[in-house]
Amino acid sequence: MTLYLYPTDWLFLASVLALLAYFFRLRHDRQMRERWRQVLRAPVAGAAAVVIGVYFAIGILDSIHVANRAARDSVLDLILATPKAHVETSYSAPLAIFGFVKESVAGAGSVQREYPRLRFGGRHLSEPSQRAADLVRRGAIGLALGGMVWLAYIVRVNGWRRGALCASLSNGPSLVLGLSCAGVGVIGALAPYYHIFGTDKVGTDVLYQALKGVRTGLVLCTLTTMVTLPLALMLGLAAGFCRGWIDDVIQYFYTTIASIPGVLLIAAAALTLDIQLAHLTTAASTEFRADLKLLALCGVLGLTGWTSLCRLLRAEALKLRSMEFVIAAQALGVRGSTIVWRHLLPNTLHLVIIATVLDFSSLVLAEAVLTYIDIGVDPNMESWGNMINSARLDLAREPAVWWSLAAACTFMFVLVLAANLLADAVRDAFDPRLRDHA
Repeated sequence: MTLYLYPTDWLFLASVLALLAYFFRLRHDRQMRERWRQVLRAPVAGAAAVVIGVYFAIGILDSIHVANRAARDSVLDLILATPKAHVETSYSAPLAIFGFVKESVAGAGSVQREYPRLRFGGRHLSEPSQRAADLVRRGAIGLALGGMVWLAYIVRVNGWRRGALCASLSNGPSLVLGLSCAGVGVIGALAPYYHIFGTDKVGTDVLYQALKGVRTGLVLCTLTTMVTLPLALMLGLAAGFCRGWIDDVIQYFYTTIASIPGVLLIAAAALTLDIQLAHLTTAASTEFRADLKLLALCGVLGLTGWTSLCRLLRAEALKLRSMEFVIAAQALGVRGSTIVWRHLLPNTLHLVIIATVLDFSSLVLAEAVLTYIDIGVDPNMESWGNMINSARLDLAREPAVWWSLAAACTFMFVLVLAANLLADAVRDAFDPRLRDHA
């Protein structure tokens, strides 16, 4: 086995390392360190940060691929090898042991229509009546293992101090971490024996699809931000500080971009890219083309989504250029680029952080919406948008197959909710007007 990384893997892991380097450098910036402590000290925001951290851990595991003779599987694929390999013939409901669709079964000289026993879901049970007791027993074991891991963490952090457990139960981040450990324990105990979220039309485990969709959503958010931030920072600060014809050109440029509907640009880029990728005939053409399409989608979203932050930074730079410290630097003969880098950028960093966190949830939703209208990620790539798109026909069945849509929406809802809660706390901590008012 050898390590293999797709282009989006390199960029996503690089963005995660850059984020870790930023937090590592906070040791030398007392003011910024206190602001982030204020964010994480809030129970709701700290809990949201833990949830986002769990999602990023899943995304990192799914971004490290190992190449072998058969395929290129990620570390997450190796961890979820059992749910991935347990493919049924068709639909099955969550935690079911029988198929959801009747099949023709020959027996006793006649052909009967009945719900067949699943090939993998609950196959260890000798009698269907044992399912409820088996679910309770395995769920309790997983819950206990997850609780033990959480208790070990509490003891590692707080020691055997009296009241440490009670304090952790009242602490939002610690409580959410405990619930995450319990959930992982229950899933780990049940997934090898049942399809926790059922299976889709071709018998693929829905839980596996939902977990694989985490990486797609996170890659889209992080790589789009990597495109958006440099453009908005350079053009916005340059327009506000230089003024004159530079300001006019930049304003004309971002006004023109903002006036074009983003969906049209994305659709045009997606159609053009499909034509170009059709000529790729590499050995891993399907996976490589899907990865390139995701990378191109991130680039298009970044090129169309930087205008609002650029306009905001321009207005802030116009205000800062008339401040005394900027005028003093100009009087001392400091170069304009140095003033922008040493004075304007640090004083607009709070706007950048707030805008980045606020846009995170909108980008997660953008992937689902764009894929739903067939201009998003490749259909061969696991994503929440593809799951929602496939669930349209499933909901039209009688009875309706609802679990694919429910799983995708649940995973997406939890991530978007956590991002919005964290964004509110970041805005309260970093916005000078809210800080001064408090």
